[in-house]
Amino acid sequence: MSLHLTDVTLTYPDGDSRLTALDRVSLRVPQGSVTAVVGPSGSGKSSLLAVAATLVAPDAGTVTVDGVTTSGLSRGELTALRRRSIGVVFQQPHLLPSLTAVEQLQVMAGTGGRGPRRARERAMALLDAVGLAAQARRRPHQLSGGQRQRVGIARALMNDPTVLLVDEPTSALDHARGAAVVDLLTRLTHQRAAATVLVTHDRTHLAAVDRVVEVRDGRLRPGGTG
Repeated sequence: MSLHLTDVTLTYPDGDSRLTALDRVSLRVPQGSVTAVVGPSGSGKSSLLAVAATLVAPDAGTVTVDGVTTSGLSRGELTALRRRSIGVVFQQPHLLPSLTAVEQLQVMAGTGGRGPRRARERAMALLDAVGLAAQARRRPHQLSGGQRQRVGIARALMNDPTVLLVDEPTSALDHARGAAVVDLLTRLTHQRAAATVLVTHDRTHLAAVDRVVEVRDGRLRPGGTG
């Protein structure tokens, strides 16, 4: 089991009281599978992703990544765990304007301990996997929105994470490109045996995923199947 959240509760200050973002949430995401987390804005989806990414510590409950329980780890240990085991695909790719597609991936090599030659080989292989080998030397302004999102996916896979966390990857794309991105994420997850959490408010592209759950008012419940 690559990602396991058990009875996770997360609250935030709200005036004189606290607002509950996650309420005793438990989620298991096996290797080689995609779990889509759906729900309206403000339901707790982003909070769940932040906890799973070890960016926010829950008030209660445990988060286990690759067999490592994160409670009690130091900041440095958490950083090392993220570099080693977690890849994140952001809602906006946040590509560096001056870098080519292959260079966007190569800058991740320092966190993964790869030398320049191995890093370039790895980056080119990943761009090929997402269908962008021919665009390796193009900069972000020369790529379409869907292509930029695919570069972001390849970049998140650069250090071969066992957990892949994806935030609203289709929000800025049209229907066809959105469907293609979700299909790509599902295919790469199965090929690379990652445990993938796909957070989205849009249910229209979820036929390919393995499982759908819904967050509503900070609680998790079955949301249908892919």
